[in-house]
Amino acid sequence: QVRFVEAGGGLVEPGGSLRLSCTVSGINFRIYGMAWYRQVPGTQRELVAEIGLYDRINYKDSVKGRFTISRDDDKNTVYLQMNNLQPRDTAVYYCNVGFTTPFHSWGQGTQVTVSS
Repeated sequence: QVRFVEAGGGLVEPGGSLRLSCTVSGINFRIYGMAWYRQVPGTQRELVAEIGLYDRINYKDSVKGRFTISRDDDKNTVYLQMNNLQPRDTAVYYCNVGFTTPFHSWGQGTQVTVSS
């Protein structure tokens, strides 16, 4: 059974940075693209960034140039470095597989709040 464990969220002022991590178990991590999603209560979960095999990468337009997704296949972990955070980035961030339909199972997510 796949399991996603997200960490690294918190409260940060506008312009600040956070680095999220997500450790994955229960699947052969190396053969999957991975992705970060985010959700604001009352809205649909949206794709933020995804990284496939051979470092194929895709970003949501509003985070291009500010967020960087990366992965460590030896640690079954995907990261999201978020710089120049803005209040509109406030959401719960989740990871799941990328470049394909997400698994129905989701982790608990990690809350990111950007506020002065």
